[in-house]
Amino acid sequence: MTDVADILSNASFWVAVLRIATPLIFGTLGVLLCERAGVLNLGIEGIMVAGAFAGWLAVYAGAPLWVGVAAAALTGAVFGLLHAFLTVGLALSQHVSGLGITLLATALSYYGYRVSFPKVNTPPTVTPFAPMEWLHFPVLDAQTPLTLLALLMVPVVAYVLYRTPAGLAVRMVGENPQAAEGQGVSVAATRTGAIVAGSALMGVAGSFLTLSAFNAFFFNMINGRGWICVALVVFASWRPGKALLGALLFAFFDALQLRLQQSGDAVLPYQIYLMLPYLLSILALVLVARKASYPQALMKPYRKGER
Repeated sequence: MTDVADILSNASFWVAVLRIATPLIFGTLGVLLCERAGVLNLGIEGIMVAGAFAGWLAVYAGAPLWVGVAAAALTGAVFGLLHAFLTVGLALSQHVSGLGITLLATALSYYGYRVSFPKVNTPPTVTPFAPMEWLHFPVLDAQTPLTLLALLMVPVVAYVLYRTPAGLAVRMVGENPQAAEGQGVSVAATRTGAIVAGSALMGVAGSFLTLSAFNAFFFNMINGRGWICVALVVFASWRPGKALLGALLFAFFDALQLRLQQSGDAVLPYQIYLMLPYLLSILALVLVARKASYPQALMKPYRKGER
């Protein structure tokens, strides 16, 4: 049987771990921002699909790669604004709204693809981001700029949340919106801003798949990554640093099962290897989540003036 130590000593394995973790980092930070403000965003799966499609389509139409990333972020922000209108403005169920956004964004993306390419059987391709070979830093120089951006976003989000007035306002409306309102903070505006910003990050997470990991858009490419991000936020106890750790942990298990599947002397059915990252992630989630301190106003609609 393949020696796991040999796998772990191979630099290409760690390159794969970081590549798999990148969209999870973006998505987890996006969910974290929304939930820190007290709003659950189950629209992430569909927003990632829409971001992947919008970014890829923009680049296919001739736009530069970074414009494609911006298009994905804008698409995510638009769906985030819709989610904010339904959950903050109208105080509707966050679960129902999020699932509805996922269905809407996914359906619109698939419809847009079929309309744009009605007679194409093989997805058209674009030239994706190139690895940062100029960086001359082990593992990282085999990644694309979007991976570097994802890593940089972790301290940026942490700084904003814990070192700025805006971050304090986000955490206040997620813990005690009545107290925030008493301090002159607009709960509706703060929550809306956090949802829009978080959803933009979800859109960028999707664009990584079409503009960096792959070079085309195809159906079911998100493959549940959005739901993994929702779980990783709980694992991270709503902290950006631990969110990075959780994304890397899941990516480690996923990359490991891929290497074990590829080994010619694998003795277990491939389904066991496919289950491995999810089983181990569930175990880690159970061990950590019991002690997690969640935002007290999470999933609780707020109407100004109510006590």
